[in-house]
Amino acid sequence: MFAAAMTELVVLVAVLLGAGAFGLWRMRTDGRTRVARSDVTDALSPDDIGAPLGERATLLQVSSAFCAPCKATRQVLGRVAEAVPGVAHVEVDAESKLDLVRRLDVRRTPTTLVLDGSGREVRRATGVPRADEVLAVLTEAVA
Repeated sequence: MFAAAMTELVVLVAVLLGAGAFGLWRMRTDGRTRVARSDVTDALSPDDIGAPLGERATLLQVSSAFCAPCKATRQVLGRVAEAVPGVAHVEVDAESKLDLVRRLDVRRTPTTLVLDGSGREVRRATGVPRADEVLAVLTEAVA
């Protein structure tokens, strides 16, 4: 009986440690931009995303209907696009653009892609991006 209780305790501690480690990892990585993989896609066109590209850059947000963080992402990206001339914010619904989601290798929502003026992905973030980081990426992308 004592051995069974110890086994259960060890399993419980392992699960809690694993969940805690995963939570810490998600906190550190959510909203952080990373360099785009060049093998994921070619340049996107207005036809691909269903809206015109920004003259200097486009903040492409991939969202889903029941995604609470997508609302916060929409606000952050909208404010940034308004503040930077030549930058457009385009939101696409993952369900209605499933072929594009697969092509871009989007695995969860919200995902934000920073596209340069020609529609090439330069950076990407999952989760709610930080406005200051998006502004820094845009400064780099439109320079």
